[in-house]
Amino acid sequence: MSVSRIQPPEPTRVAVPVAESQGTLALALLPRQEPPEPSGRAGSSNAVVLPIDRRLRRTIDEWTRRYVQAALEIIGGDRPAAQVLRWTSDEVYADLRRRAWLVGQAGEHQPGLARVQPVRPRLHSVHTCFLSDTAVECSVHVRYGERGRAVAARFERIREHWICTALDFA
Repeated sequence: MSVSRIQPPEPTRVAVPVAESQGTLALALLPRQEPPEPSGRAGSSNAVVLPIDRRLRRTIDEWTRRYVQAALEIIGGDRPAAQVLRWTSDEVYADLRRRAWLVGQAGEHQPGLARVQPVRPRLHSVHTCFLSDTAVECSVHVRYGERGRAVAARFERIREHWICTALDFA
């Protein structure tokens, strides 16, 4: 008794058109003939400029610098997370603790007990942007020896305290 095998049909291929700019960055290199549309972004004609006192700006710049430095040391395991609890939202605090725990597991150390990072993170630059008198966002360039990393943070004034409500690493 012979068993006949049924061959599956051969798949049909559909022709896919290939763009002229395949594999390259498609840029329009022709000069713009009309002015750009107003978009409401910084630098456009309808952007709002907030008058911020210089002393307040310097204070916030320094405070954000110290906070981000402390957050980086917490994640690296050099500080306990409780040191920034007072100035941190619940979500950011939970994320800091989780990141510190993950780094501790990878490096086989208990986070926050002693200095464990071989290279201390250094803040190369901090740029703050006042969205209002109660909200500030900052971008931070961090150096780990020769390596660089970006951090973005948002601080909001709640009652009398500035609270970190968002902290993002790139």
